[in-house]
Amino acid sequence: MRILAAMMKHETNTFSPVPTDLARFEGWGLHRGDGVTAAYAGTNMPIAAYIDLARARGADIVTPLAAEAMPGGPVEKETYEQLVTWILEPIAAGGIDAIFLDLHGAMIAAHEPDGEGTLLKRIRALAPSTPIAVTLDMHANLSADIVDNCDCLIGYKSYPHTDMYAVGEQIGRVLWAKIEGKADPVMAWGLAPILAQTLRMGTADEPMKTLQAMTRAEEARPDILAATVFGGFPMADIENAGLAAVTVADESRAAAETSRDRLLQAAWDKRAGLVYRHEPIAKALARAREVNRAPVILLDHADNVGSGGTADVMAVIAKVLEAGLDGVAMAALCDPQSAAAMHRAGTGATLSLDLGGKTAMPQLGLEAKPLRLTGKVVSTSGGRWVVKGPMYTGITVDTGPTAVFETGGMKIVVTSRHHEPWDAGILAENGIDPRACRFILLKSRIHYRAGFQPVQPDLALHIALDGEGVTTSDNARLTYRNLRRPIYPLDADDAFAATT
Repeated sequence: MRILAAMMKHETNTFSPVPTDLARFEGWGLHRGDGVTAAYAGTNMPIAAYIDLARARGADIVTPLAAEAMPGGPVEKETYEQLVTWILEPIAAGGIDAIFLDLHGAMIAAHEPDGEGTLLKRIRALAPSTPIAVTLDMHANLSADIVDNCDCLIGYKSYPHTDMYAVGEQIGRVLWAKIEGKADPVMAWGLAPILAQTLRMGTADEPMKTLQAMTRAEEARPDILAATVFGGFPMADIENAGLAAVTVADESRAAAETSRDRLLQAAWDKRAGLVYRHEPIAKALARAREVNRAPVILLDHADNVGSGGTADVMAVIAKVLEAGLDGVAMAALCDPQSAAAMHRAGTGATLSLDLGGKTAMPQLGLEAKPLRLTGKVVSTSGGRWVVKGPMYTGITVDTGPTAVFETGGMKIVVTSRHHEPWDAGILAENGIDPRACRFILLKSRIHYRAGFQPVQPDLALHIALDGEGVTTSDNARLTYRNLRRPIYPLDADDAFAATT
């Protein structure tokens, strides 16, 4: 038995000015051949589960590619085509008995609005009868081309995504059961006309907590092999952006369809809870100041690199400094110019910087706007460290030349590469003890909980600050031209029909 295991991931924000080229994949991690197993075996990733399942069966494993890039704008055509070519080459050569893919589900290339669907169609054209299993992110924007060109698929059930290995193992076992003649997976899927807010998809929160519990209840039924509710990725101006569900049944399409319909109807019934309600930043900061337990976690969610933000918007940082909050640690601001200046100056140096604000966001009408600040260089580092927390466990992070800048009661971690702070290592590895902070300001939405909820378990002390950026939780600020309509909450919700 000879199986192929590959990974290709990118969450594309069509409103983001951040370019996604091959270098961006290489900066996060692009591995080929034996480098794939060296990088990912033993980690908490779906591809690691695929590798373990194949090894347990004595199968030969072909690993043509494992590539992921931090979210940003559409993937450049040449980059997309190169990644796809690397995956297709061994399939075209023949001799592959099964294919296991670790994908995202929200990849958009400059010339292909459905990156994963296009990849799977090309694979099917080369290998029309080869069994294919797929894992997708919970923020996938599901399409017919994705579902119709694989045998079984599943998405993460947790946000933060701490169950990546578990879902890879689950769907991997389903495909192995098919290969071994023990199961006959069939799928049903559908869309709900809901453009849910990412900030309302945390699986510790309602309504996603209940919706994902329902997927587990569906999987407890004897004929359901896998069930997923995808929150979708709303910062994508494509037809299928939004909430979806897919179910995998053993032999019975009727069972799959009934299960899918239960999930879609439940999501529609709970749609109001999937919309973020805004709060003036001054009011949110006043609430934070009144808290007498530390640390309080503050979220600059409109500039979240994990959804394609530039990670250099200074609006919220400026408001926190103006409010006079003390004992603040901030992570992570991407400003390679300022990081380089601090490396040149050295630890202990005092200097003035035009910090952040290097990137304009024309789709939101926002100009580049740095903030002039004077402060001290607390530390410098090369920016490489290994994740010890529950998300991306064992993966090496590389933020490039990194420095900590202290000004006005705030220590700011300044990186040279984009990084979402899903792990407390972004502070600890730069000399900041998260538990000793009065406030922790993060450019994140929900993923930060993987590493920082142990630092502050009380979610009532996690306060969203409405700032500026291309990951805004106010979809009315975004101009959609390709999104299917009507869709809630952009349009009236007086009618509902799932589409498949």
